[in-house]
Amino acid sequence: MNLKKSHSTRPAVVLLSGGLDSATVVAIARAEGYAVHALSFSYGQRHGVELERAAAVASALQAREHRVVDADLRAFGGSALTADIAVPKGRSAAEMEHDIPITYVPARNTIFLSFALAWAEVLGSTDIFIGVNALDYSGYPDCRPEFIAAFEAMARLATRAGVEGSAALRIHAPLLAMSKAEIIRTGLALGVDYALTCSCYDPGPKGEPCGACDSCQLRARGFAQVGVPDPLTARFASGAPTAGPSPSIKRG
Repeated sequence: MNLKKSHSTRPAVVLLSGGLDSATVVAIARAEGYAVHALSFSYGQRHGVELERAAAVASALQAREHRVVDADLRAFGGSALTADIAVPKGRSAAEMEHDIPITYVPARNTIFLSFALAWAEVLGSTDIFIGVNALDYSGYPDCRPEFIAAFEAMARLATRAGVEGSAALRIHAPLLAMSKAEIIRTGLALGVDYALTCSCYDPGPKGEPCGACDSCQLRARGFAQVGVPDPLTARFASGAPTAGPSPSIKRG
């Protein structure tokens, strides 16, 4: 990536999973002049590769800081991403739109946004970015605009800045009404290297995408609509490494 180093001092907390959407949001926040404080979670996910990718993305997009918080959701289970439950493969677009899949992690975005809210208060920030999407997504209830609006309203009631009236916290969801193709076009225009990301719900040991889970299918369809090859798939096909050594990560 060829990005000029940001000298902005306006902090924003950006939730970063290491996936395509969150990488795009980091680039958007940075392009809008924010100093990005990236926040990732070790939440008991079965595949730790996404944290490696999150670190690589944070470094490549020149985040001011990247922290990983331990919040082990395996204690509750209920998701194929945190428990020994098979990830659905080969679902049709109609099936994806019909119900909430077993890859949904109960209350995950609520929990993640709550941590982001706490860090934003400490940073003196009024801006939190999240990469939720209500068009090309897998039917998660915490990716809807109603959820974002409700959390933002709650945050303004629950924080010192909100109560004192000194500032109104805003939850930015710039991808909310975008198709996957539009997200990819936006990221490419901002210099995002999607070869660094991992979208798969059931990747191989080196992060190889399975190609059949909901997330892989949505990603593949997006790149096909844009008319460019997915650089992650191309990199695995060529046998080249997907990323260099991960930078150091500060755990909160």
